[in-house]
Amino acid sequence: MDNNLLFWKNEGKTFLSRLRIWFSVLDPRSLLSSDAEIKKAHSLIGSSEKRQSYVDGDEDWKLSLSSVHAGTGVILPTVFRPQAFFPISAPLVVASFLPHTTVKPALFWQFFLQSYVAGFNHANRSSLPDQGLKTSLKQALLIVGSVAYATCAGAIPQIVMKRLILSTPAVQMFFRSILPIPISASLGYFNVIVVRSEEAENGIQVFDYDGNSVGVSKAAGAKAVQETGLSRAALLGTTAAVPNLVLFLLQKGRFLRSPLLLAPIRHISTAIVLGLMIPVSFSLYPQLGTIKKENLEKEMQPAAASGQLFYHKGL
Repeated sequence: MDNNLLFWKNEGKTFLSRLRIWFSVLDPRSLLSSDAEIKKAHSLIGSSEKRQSYVDGDEDWKLSLSSVHAGTGVILPTVFRPQAFFPISAPLVVASFLPHTTVKPALFWQFFLQSYVAGFNHANRSSLPDQGLKTSLKQALLIVGSVAYATCAGAIPQIVMKRLILSTPAVQMFFRSILPIPISASLGYFNVIVVRSEEAENGIQVFDYDGNSVGVSKAAGAKAVQETGLSRAALLGTTAAVPNLVLFLLQKGRFLRSPLLLAPIRHISTAIVLGLMIPVSFSLYPQLGTIKKENLEKEMQPAAASGQLFYHKGL
């Protein structure tokens, strides 16, 4: 079991403890660290004196947890590291959630958002150690297909309004402020399920209580993908819902008298909610998940002497 997974085995057993850790780990300044520094940090955390040092905000722990894939020990591409998710996705999310009046800008921003999210999901998947960050041809085609589908689906409100020439205020509010919420949540879930479908089909590595690999489980793979999909749906669905609710309450309470303030408030609130929801969504499920013996394949059940096995959920 990788050192990062050993950390998650001992830490982050509750939602609040995981949330505290992610708030500390998601420091964009660590993106400036070199590969040599990351490798050194990852090797150092395996030493006995480093085991308990994270509580003091040890920089080696932060750098390893944020930059090294917990399943393979491979250094993640810079743009797909957890601490890079907010700086890169924030402008894409803000632009995608704008109430576009035409289809082309909606498709443009949805394409870049869905492409980045797909890349992030793929890079942070639960892959086998011998796979590293390699991508099969089948999976590459699935990723391209999921991005194309999600791009068109994300622009459905603008496409429908354009085709049906809908102009009444109530209908426009529905398509611009309400419909994007379930669409965003659904696409967040869909992106994970498709991009990481190989985990459910081929299985992922599972470990016993002592951290020893005991085989590959498809049931654990399906559970890991399901949990990640739900966390991403919560992230994007909440980010789409809260800013619209804030604007509605401000307008209803007549706190917002100038229409010119609508756009900046929407942009700022979207970025703030996204920034707060990223560590929350990462904390919803443990990085080192558990699966009960009865939910495993029959051939894997004898290895679950403690009644359960552990697996890397991915991010």
